[in-house]
Amino acid sequence: MAENTMNNIPLQDHLKALMDGVSAKFREVAESQKDTDRRFKETDKKFQELAESQKETDRQMKETNRRFGDLSNRFGELAEHLVVPGIKERFNSLGFNFSEVFKDAQIDDVSGNRVAEVDVLLESRDTVMVVEIKSKPTEKDVAKHIDRMGVLRRRADDRNDKRTYFGAIAGAIMPQNVRDCIVQNGFYLIEQSGDTMMINVPDNFVPRHW
Repeated sequence: MAENTMNNIPLQDHLKALMDGVSAKFREVAESQKDTDRRFKETDKKFQELAESQKETDRQMKETNRRFGDLSNRFGELAEHLVVPGIKERFNSLGFNFSEVFKDAQIDDVSGNRVAEVDVLLESRDTVMVVEIKSKPTEKDVAKHIDRMGVLRRRADDRNDKRTYFGAIAGAIMPQNVRDCIVQNGFYLIEQSGDTMMINVPDNFVPRHW
């Protein structure tokens, strides 16, 4: 029996060493898992911080857009205040004979559907002037005004309105490329001059009519 016990000792030592090794591996895995959990928590925290930062950025962008929108509206209101007073007299001095001026005119078709909105509309017995006012007009605004004029011409035809339609674009800030685009498309150019607005008519200007 003593011999068998002696022979079992190396096996027991081997099993103990094996168990110790397994335990050590489990401890390593546990430590590694703790480190992984810690890194996940740090990553999650960074994502949360990034999300909060993005929310703040979005808020600041919305606030900036709102302020620019308010500023643009104020420029637009300023342009209207500069354009509307005396606009009938300015056009009449060019040979027109306008008798009525309408601000923020809403145009409906024969069925009562809204087809266009016009910043300023000047009318006489034989002529209509359609004025679009922008704080800083763009070439896209010119294209939209061309479309608007076509809509108004079709609406006039539906109502048997034989008057001639002209267009004008007014702006407080007028880049040169937009100024050229307005004139080349046959629109009257109204731009700021000091504390008032003037109709700028180049020598070679040919007004387009609808």
